[in-house]
Amino acid sequence: MTAILGLNAFHGDAAAALVIDGELVAAAEEERFNRVKHVAGFPSLAAAWCLRDAGLEPGDLDHIAIGRDPRANLGVKFRQTARRLRNPGYVATRVRNLAKVRGVRSDLAAAFSVDGGELRATIHNVEHHRAHVASAFFVSPFDEAAILTMDGFGDFASTMLAVGHGSHFHVLDRVTFPHSLGIFYTAVTQWLGFPKYGDEGKVMGLAPYGDADVYLEQMRRLVRLTDLFELNLDYFTHHSQGVDMTWAEGSPTIGSGRRRRASLVARMSIRARSRFGPMPSAPSRPSWAARSSSSSVVTPSSS
Repeated sequence: MTAILGLNAFHGDAAAALVIDGELVAAAEEERFNRVKHVAGFPSLAAAWCLRDAGLEPGDLDHIAIGRDPRANLGVKFRQTARRLRNPGYVATRVRNLAKVRGVRSDLAAAFSVDGGELRATIHNVEHHRAHVASAFFVSPFDEAAILTMDGFGDFASTMLAVGHGSHFHVLDRVTFPHSLGIFYTAVTQWLGFPKYGDEGKVMGLAPYGDADVYLEQMRRLVRLTDLFELNLDYFTHHSQGVDMTWAEGSPTIGSGRRRRASLVARMSIRARSRFGPMPSAPSRPSWAARSSSSSVVTPSSS
């Protein structure tokens, strides 16, 4: 038997998954146990549940993989860090993140309430998007597949194109910082008035009610198609000013305090607004959204 525990740690939506002899047998997000939406940090409860559900002990694990690799895309990382050397906060954050990624064994030992020496598993740092590719292909029913992964950023890459054959895959291309469809989607989401981490899903839910042709030409100015794609950086600031994101034990945040209300990602939209004009007036509520006067409405508390 070969048991592999995979971890998404120190990032939003912390989670764990367990694969035994090539079969996915357990997977869970940390938020399901601690009830904190999109919780970041280390998935201690999720990892412990995966082993318990499969009837395994910590010593039964052969491999532990974490979807972060400090050695991946070093050229891009060095260039960005060199640009930000005058910002001690940025450099300190990078150092802290590196220390967390390298401390996985002790975090797991604490999660399982065992001594670190009882964990015989080999720990693997997997480039973020290679982990996405592997999680999609290796537990799929396909022997061959074209694979495309996209998100905000992970290990300074936002997109990976690969082809899978049997138990291997080959990376064909990747998109690295500062180009990212995830960052683009976050900027548009915040421009529309949804400021929290994960609010992109709300915009996805609303998208079918819109008309894609209305702003198609403006969108083509923001994102240019190449072999894959690139952003028109005239409309963005994340590459020059950065984006403050907090990956603590709670829900991820974008910016802090006053910066959270007018974060750098949101300020990307200022350039778009100056070029595209003001946002259109809100449409009238459609008939399906109307409520009768007798219906009750539950509003969230301010706490």
